[in-house]
Amino acid sequence: MKRGFYTIMAAQFCSSLADNALLIAAIALLIELYAPEWMKPLLKLFFTVSYVVLAPFVGAFADSMPKGKVMFFTNLIKVVGCALMFFTIHPLLAYAVVGFGAAAYSPAKYGILTELLPPEKLVAANGWIEGTTVGSIILGTVLGGALISPKVSAYLLGFDIPHIDTGIDTPAESAILVIGVVYLVAAAFNLRIPDTGARYPKQKVNPIELVREFAHCCRVLWLDKLGQISLAVTTLFWGAGATLQFIVLDWAKSALDMPLNRAAILQGVVAVGIAGGAVIAARILKLRDSVRVLPVGVAMGLVVPLMTLVNTQTAAFPLLILIGALAGFFVVPMNALLQHRGHVLMSAGHSIAVQNFNENLNILVMLGIYAGLIRLGLHVNIVIILFGAFVALTMAFVIRLHRSNQRKFDSVSLIGEARH
Repeated sequence: MKRGFYTIMAAQFCSSLADNALLIAAIALLIELYAPEWMKPLLKLFFTVSYVVLAPFVGAFADSMPKGKVMFFTNLIKVVGCALMFFTIHPLLAYAVVGFGAAAYSPAKYGILTELLPPEKLVAANGWIEGTTVGSIILGTVLGGALISPKVSAYLLGFDIPHIDTGIDTPAESAILVIGVVYLVAAAFNLRIPDTGARYPKQKVNPIELVREFAHCCRVLWLDKLGQISLAVTTLFWGAGATLQFIVLDWAKSALDMPLNRAAILQGVVAVGIAGGAVIAARILKLRDSVRVLPVGVAMGLVVPLMTLVNTQTAAFPLLILIGALAGFFVVPMNALLQHRGHVLMSAGHSIAVQNFNENLNILVMLGIYAGLIRLGLHVNIVIILFGAFVALTMAFVIRLHRSNQRKFDSVSLIGEARH
């Protein structure tokens, strides 16, 4: 790998670490404000809405200047969103500002990979990026849980600046301050990302033209025989993954009687599995083999309902690692395939924007449904069974669609095709 790739990984690690720690701190802030239970998954929903609303515009923005600069400016927006939580802004709105920065950050983060590396290294690169991201999820959730724990928060709140009232009086607020510092470290790494030299035609600024161009890019990727398969899988994965974050927290409270700061560790356990699956996929699979992992997605959906049979932490850990490993193994090749087809069919920034739009629209839908089910009072075990069945059936449909495509045209032969 080129040296710049490792700087990208460092920047992504710190930024994602802060994102995941902030989610736990924001949940703690909602608890301190006595917000209703159904409002917790809305945090992720508010974070995600920017990905959908800004999708027609962030691709053009990512392609308008070197990706490192884009990542730096958008990371600063995350810092602003984090800072807003110290004021009278509701946590949902403040976290939405962080999501605004993340939405603009993402096309640059993934788009730079296709500029920096050849197609044959994309699966390995995605394995490392996903492994790094998952590592940041593990440490981020653990960091968030640790920062709001009684012992650590008491230590942080014990710091006093003479003659200055910082206004930081609760565990959640002290955690958010530390997380803000992590965002600043990520911004420092952003400044060290090299310019790949990739330049695109001058980007349009007319919003109507940008929406039309984005709609065209969506059409192109969904009509491509490989693009539609990889896009369907990654769309399902990220929607399911976001929902699983909150399912695990509720399940830990219900089945294992774990408080938030300890339940956050279980999110990290799932992430350990995802990292393991991602690394294995990166080591043994080539880009041309990516479509062979589709049945693993069905297996993941069938394994998830086993959570309802578990009531001890000893049994919970290996099961959650297995679920994560299955998810990581099938999503990494699909992500690499989608990036490759998007880069072949359009620019890097635009293809990632299309990917983000579809994935995050599904996150909005699935989190909205989950919040609704919680508000209706459904037991978490019933939600888990419904969730697993949905994942398995959807992946079975995708496999059937791919086989139908292959009977009409050998779309797999397109993998590795150079851009014209």
